[in-house]
Amino acid sequence: MKNGVFIFLLLLAVSPVGAQFKLYEQGIDAYQAKNYTKCIDLFNEYLDKPTRDKALDVDVHYYLALSYFKTNSHTSAVREFDEALQAGHKNVGNIQWFMAKSYTDLRAFPDALTSYGKAIELITDKPNLAKLHYERAMVYEKMGDLALAQEDINNALVLDPTNVDAKKANKDLAGGKSTVAQTQHTAPDTKAPDNKTKPKETQTASNPDNRALPGPTVIVPAAAGAAGVVPTLADLYKDEKRYALVIGNSSYKYVSPLRNAEHDANDMAEELKRSNFDVIKVINGDYNQMRDAFRKFHEKLSTGPKDQTVGLFYYAGHGIQNQGENYLVPVEANVQYEDDIPRTCMPVQRIIMANMERSNSRINIMILDACRNNPFPSGYRSADAGLAEIRRAKGSFIAYATAPGSVASDGDGRNGLYTQELLNAMRKPGMTIEQVFKEVRKNVLRLSGDRQYTWDSSNIIGDFYFKF
Repeated sequence: MKNGVFIFLLLLAVSPVGAQFKLYEQGIDAYQAKNYTKCIDLFNEYLDKPTRDKALDVDVHYYLALSYFKTNSHTSAVREFDEALQAGHKNVGNIQWFMAKSYTDLRAFPDALTSYGKAIELITDKPNLAKLHYERAMVYEKMGDLALAQEDINNALVLDPTNVDAKKANKDLAGGKSTVAQTQHTAPDTKAPDNKTKPKETQTASNPDNRALPGPTVIVPAAAGAAGVVPTLADLYKDEKRYALVIGNSSYKYVSPLRNAEHDANDMAEELKRSNFDVIKVINGDYNQMRDAFRKFHEKLSTGPKDQTVGLFYYAGHGIQNQGENYLVPVEANVQYEDDIPRTCMPVQRIIMANMERSNSRINIMILDACRNNPFPSGYRSADAGLAEIRRAKGSFIAYATAPGSVASDGDGRNGLYTQELLNAMRKPGMTIEQVFKEVRKNVLRLSGDRQYTWDSSNIIGDFYFKF
């Protein structure tokens, strides 16, 4: 019997599930040792394993989010906190508190207010409620709403008359001074579990530890009505680093060439440069050229300043879908059978989108002008036309030349209709990315005689402007 137990444990240790659990244990150890970068690497590796015990995912996402938060990677922190909530984590109050802080640092103030509101509904002890009201007051002040800021300060003082920050803010607001630059928040408890098995839930949703957030305090220019000047869009985004990879494939060797793709990519690259993007461009790329360019692009995103980096990937050329994955077709691809696709074409979700998400970028923009009919011969004929919708892409804006599952023509002029209208809309200052693509959709629909419907999907945090 003892020999049987020993053999079972040995098999567990060498099994794929046992190996993944070891990764999990190492991630917890790294978090407890405050080696947050190592924790991030281990837990991301764990989540990539299809053989893992998915019952642990809820805690992995939670501690991964805390590690991102501790390293000031707030876009990634929000993404992982949201994953923890979707997986059913019970510490909802603290998670919303953390998300509110991350949204604030990302200048996504409406989202911050939403999360603060949810945390206020869930956290019950008065000292922590006072802190929440005080912090939300600082967000209102940054937005220029001094009346609501004062109301939250008053609520904080009623809940906890000893709150030093609220008392000082009350005095400063009464004297017409801005309190934003002096704001120093406290963070909810982030203590890791003591055991090596599945972590226990944090005991309560209102157990803050009074430690300051890691890194320097973010100072935001005072809003209208407070002491100081109103920041322009250029002021708010002056530290943003922008990187783009633009690929245009026209001269295919084994399938029909495309009239516009090369021109579309060249014109897009020039326009992005005028919008302060550092651009890598590939024209008529084979598989190795496309992959090497993406590696260089991903390196720029990964080494850019955290939460101040924007990544944009643009592709014009042939694209196909297979078993729910979208593939970009290099110029030398010769697809005769279905299993040729993953060997000769570049996967969008598995390689491009997944690696953009695992970088320092606060927003990832993907533009696919690739929704054309399957160009390959009858040896492979997918029943699915066009490209598939990319559903899991946290912190990303994904735009298609036409709706998923549909196709678009190549066009007769220098540019395809979609890129033509996108270039026009990008040149208009003061438009958010959502407004830009709404205008593109309206104009493409009109100019195509209601035949081509563009499509975009967004779950980005904060705003983005091509032109200020």
